[in-house]
Amino acid sequence: MGPKTKKPGNKKKKISKAERLRQLQEEEERRQKEEEEARLKYEKEEMEKLEIKRIEREKWRQLEAKWKHYIQCDGSPDPSVSQEINTFISLWKEETNETFEEVIGKSKLVLNLIDKLKLILLETPPYDLQDKIVTQYQGSILELQELLHCKFNTATEILLRQASTLADLDSGNMEKVIQDENITLYVWANLKKNPRYRSVRFSETQIGFEIPRILATSDIALRLLHTHYDHVTPLRPVPTSLQEHTSTITNLVRDEEKNLEAAISKEMQEECKQEENESNSVHEEEIKVEDQGETEVKMSSVQEEPEVTKCELEMKLISETVLAAQLLLLENAHEKPSDLDDNEVDLCQFTTLGGVYHLDILELPPQCKPMKGWMVVEILKEGLQKYIYPPETTEDFETEYSFPPIEVTLEVHENVIFFEDPMVARWDAEGKHWKTDGISNVSYKSEERLITFNLETFGPVTLIQDSHINMPYQSWELRPLDVNKVLLSVTTIFAEIQIQIKENLCMLASIKVNNKKHSSILEGRWMTPVSFITALKEAGLNIFPTRHSHFYVIINYKVPLTEMKAYRQMALLSSAFAFGWSRWNMLCDSKKVVFKVREHLRKEEPIEDPNWALLMFSGDRAQRLKIDEYSDTFSEALKEETEFHSTLYHMVKDFASEEAMEKIRSSNDQFIDSVGHMLLLTRVLSYS
Repeated sequence: MGPKTKKPGNKKKKISKAERLRQLQEEEERRQKEEEEARLKYEKEEMEKLEIKRIEREKWRQLEAKWKHYIQCDGSPDPSVSQEINTFISLWKEETNETFEEVIGKSKLVLNLIDKLKLILLETPPYDLQDKIVTQYQGSILELQELLHCKFNTATEILLRQASTLADLDSGNMEKVIQDENITLYVWANLKKNPRYRSVRFSETQIGFEIPRILATSDIALRLLHTHYDHVTPLRPVPTSLQEHTSTITNLVRDEEKNLEAAISKEMQEECKQEENESNSVHEEEIKVEDQGETEVKMSSVQEEPEVTKCELEMKLISETVLAAQLLLLENAHEKPSDLDDNEVDLCQFTTLGGVYHLDILELPPQCKPMKGWMVVEILKEGLQKYIYPPETTEDFETEYSFPPIEVTLEVHENVIFFEDPMVARWDAEGKHWKTDGISNVSYKSEERLITFNLETFGPVTLIQDSHINMPYQSWELRPLDVNKVLLSVTTIFAEIQIQIKENLCMLASIKVNNKKHSSILEGRWMTPVSFITALKEAGLNIFPTRHSHFYVIINYKVPLTEMKAYRQMALLSSAFAFGWSRWNMLCDSKKVVFKVREHLRKEEPIEDPNWALLMFSGDRAQRLKIDEYSDTFSEALKEETEFHSTLYHMVKDFASEEAMEKIRSSNDQFIDSVGHMLLLTRVLSYS
């Protein structure tokens, strides 16, 4: 027999070692890519579910607040209902001859209504705000502010009519001080017109005026009305860019819903026609059974599908609008305010603190006179009139009179912190803004909290401070304290501020100024995040940048989307992990952030040199760095025996204990939301 012939095609082609390695590498890369895509999908779904829960909770909270107000039955109006607030304003306008004490009593309710309206505008997500609602609320705020000030003027007039009966026995002039938690009134009436009486001081304090001879010999009264709030500065406009963005998204999703409903309707009609055709070919008894059963099954299947699809569309809408709302918090303005007048205060750079001091020189109204057992008083139709100083023309005055600036001494509000000497600004009623001209010889005694200055013309004045005096931060740390409770510490050049966060509440834990413990009335008071942030700003503790802040502070710019995702995921992990400032965050590019992280499960105080890991995050990719905080140079090299992940959650999962992961999984949704909100508003990654 001859040699066997080889069958072609049976022999397998050998694969080289290099080719085999290449295939394995491609398979591994494909596996990693699929795994990363799965992780990204999981993270997105998880975040969307979290946002849906948050919005549902917010709606329930608003309903609970309305119900709570309803069951209170205290007679106070609901400021969000225009009919109720308009009725309240109209009824109060009709009340006349109220004393100053009576107006102060009513002012507590008015201020509460104003605060409620402001809080609604601040707490309501921008995508839920309608233009007409914003206009309505801001209009109600302005009406209440104006009416309250008018009531104070009328009450001052009533008080000054009785000046002669309230005159001091020693000086012969009237002096009155009325204090309240929100208002302090100082009134002095010049009854004796003694040219030598030039120094006006209230209640044995240094608060008062040094007046020129022309005022010392005139029928005038001096009023210092210190409102511990600011109803003079114009209300800030509500952002509209998000409204436009979300309205476009809403329209797109609504169009999809309409198309879906039309398709469903058509499908249901076809199903009905099919049922009719089938019913013609069966007996009447079978129709009663089969038609009923099949129709129920098919109708339910048709209805279930649109419900699921609608839910997906709603999730898409919520995800997009929430994302836009949070990105808006991190958006930097493209242009600096440029249309400012000479000496006008830039309210993007400065903040008014300690309320407003309304300084007025008033014409003394006719005094009450006893007559046959009655008190007779002449009431002027024009009401309380201001005394013009300096006069518009000096022709009617003798040459010996001069009109120098008036020296004023004010007390700085005790609950406000000034890290530098405060600046004084006056209100320009014509231009509707604060200005710094017409003020000279300013001096500040920090221990006595007294500020003295010369003022050319009287009117509202306020004290201002640089809004960014505590920016950029020197360092920061977010540390767990307990279940659903963390401590956020922010260290600036002047202060160290510690904020506790639990569930949907925040509290000022402590504050150090120039390394010394400083007491504040805010310590120990739990508030909602929005109310807390407002209170901190009003106390002079501003660590909340605005969209214009980057024009006044050197910042470490980060891409908003990366920054936002980092804060959201840090909040998700904050029940079991501590995060902190890293010097390498300045050296990585703007699309990435670097920070320290370590597991923290105990309630002990932070140790001096904890074992921190360094993480770098780009929004869709997280990695553990090989370097540490004390390395000589920055490097993006991956730490040995670690791998890339799509989220911080999966990154820390590689080295986290089971106890830590269980704490994260059991974190309260409101708590995560509050921590994320505080991080978004402090912007520790770009302002440190």
